[in-house]
Amino acid sequence: MKKIQGAYPVLITPMDKVQSIDWQGVVNNVNYFIDQGVAGLVINGSTGEFVSLSKSERFQMVETVMNTVNGRVPVIVGTAAETTAETIEYTKQANAHGADCALIINPYYMKPKEREIYHHFKSVSEAVDIPIMLYNNPFTSGVDMSIELILEIGRDCKNVTHIKESSGDIRKARDLARMGKGDFEVFCGAEELVMESYFVGATGWISVAGNIVPGLVTKMYNLFQEGEEEEAWQINDLILPLCEFLEGSGKYVQIVKRAMELNGQAGGPARSPRLGLTEEEEDKLKEILESLNVVS
Repeated sequence: MKKIQGAYPVLITPMDKVQSIDWQGVVNNVNYFIDQGVAGLVINGSTGEFVSLSKSERFQMVETVMNTVNGRVPVIVGTAAETTAETIEYTKQANAHGADCALIINPYYMKPKEREIYHHFKSVSEAVDIPIMLYNNPFTSGVDMSIELILEIGRDCKNVTHIKESSGDIRKARDLARMGKGDFEVFCGAEELVMESYFVGATGWISVAGNIVPGLVTKMYNLFQEGEEEEAWQINDLILPLCEFLEGSGKYVQIVKRAMELNGQAGGPARSPRLGLTEEEEDKLKEILESLNVVS
C-alpha cells in the first residue's frame, strides 16, 4: 500500500464546448501533474463535478486515470453516493482498478443522523478492501460530523485510515489529529487553513489550488516537513489570495477550469447548471494568476 501523505490536487473533469468529457485532456492533465512532482492525485471529487457525472463516466474516469498513472503516484478516488449500496459499488470498482484510497463523504441529500453515518461507513468498510478517507464537509453535505463520531468510525472501521477535515474549524483538525493518532491521519480540506492544519498535525492536503499551482503546494508541504517553516509560510502567503478566491467565490470548479485553460491545460466549461465566470471574476482570476507568474 502506498503512503498517502502530502499535497494532492483534486482534479477537474475537462470538458469540450458541448460539456462532454475531454478524455484526451484527462490524460494530458494527469501527465502534467505527475511531471510537476505532486505527491498524488484525487479524482471524482467535488472539484471533478462527480455529482454531475453519470455512473459510466465516473467508472471510465477511474479506468482512464489509473491506466495513465500506471503506478507512478498514489490515486485517491471519490466514491461517494447517496446510498450505501452505491457507495460500495463505486468503491469496489475503484479498488478493482488499483486505486490507493477511496474518498467518501456522507450521503449529502438526506442529511443523515450520526448513527446513520456510522452504519454507512461501517458497512462500506466491511464490504471493501481499500483504505478509506472519510470526508467531513458540512457546507456540501449539510452535516458536520462530531469529533466523537469521527473518532468512533476511525476506531471501529479498519479501512478508514484518513480523515479529510473541511469544516473550517481548526480546533476540530487539531483534536482529530491528536485524539485519532494511531487510528487515522488527518488531511486538510480547507484552502485557507493549510499551514495551520500542518501545525496541528495534518499530514496532507486535498488541494483545489493544487490544480493551478501544483509546484507551489508541493513545495510548501515539503518545506514544512523539512522544518523550513518560514519559507513554507512565504508560499502560503503567496497563494492565500488564490485560496480565498476559490473558497469564497462559490465557483471553485469554474475558476480552476478557466485557470487551467489560461495555463495551457485542458479545462473547458463546467457542466450545467454551473455558469462561467463573469467579466469581473475573470479579471480577478487573471490578476491573481499574474501575481503567481502562472500566466504572462
